Amino acid sequence: MLEKTAKTKNEIQFFSGPQNRWKNFKYAVSVFFEFIKGFQALHFVGPCVTVFGSARFKEDHPYYKQARELSAEIAKLGFTIMTGGGPGIMEAANRGAKDVGGKSVGCNIVLPHEQHHNPYLDKWVNIKYFFARKALLIKYSYAFIVMPGGFGTLDEFYGAITLIETRKIERFPIIIFDKEFYHSIVEHSQKMIKAGTISAAEAKLYCVTDSIPEAIQYIKEKSILAFGLKYMKPKKPFWCFLEKGFDKIF
Repeated sequence: MLEKTAKTKNEIQFFSGPQNRWKNFKYAVSVFFEFIKGFQALHFVGPCVTVFGSARFKEDHPYYKQARELSAEIAKLGFTIMTGGGPGIMEAANRGAKDVGGKSVGCNIVLPHEQHHNPYLDKWVNIKYFFARKALLIKYSYAFIVMPGGFGTLDEFYGAITLIETRKIERFPIIIFDKEFYHSIVEHSQKMIKAGTISAAEAKLYCVTDSIPEAIQYIKEKSILAFGLKYMKPKKPFWCFLEKGFDKIF
């Protein structure tokens, strides 16, 4: 049996793959500059709460209205509202911040069919790669709001909770907003607990609610108090990094 396995392995011919070193180098440099561009643009935004959600909901949709109202209340706490910068839930969240005089920023993705940034942003940056954009959305945030959305929203949610679970980032609060829309998430978490793929404690890394006051209280306890956040004073820019001052951004 072993001889047969070894003989078969020796007879295998492997496929040729993408191994162009120059292309790999150019790609790495491109990724590096995307991150530098994002860091330079967003350095002064302060502690954020990132709102994830679908780009497809119009302003008359209940989910849009919920995102706008919730984001307004979060902005009143002193957080900058950060989104993917596009339409739908992202626009609603940024709009909610502007409704109450809060700060609003976005990381807009560059797509073949161009996605324009929404008109409620004080500051935005266009990012070529989804993974770089997701890293920026997570980097500046002290809480995450998961509104109804599609594959992209689920990717952002599971990306954030995986980083928290593995302690690659701090235990920032995650709020899933709309129990009915995401009831299957809760059910699947219970299934994973039963199968042993996650622990009961890990299933408590997020809060599911339909209540804006409950969400605000959760952020106060798990973010502001937990991390000792205090109101900031404007920081001076470093001219050598080509940074713009706080008053130049907002």
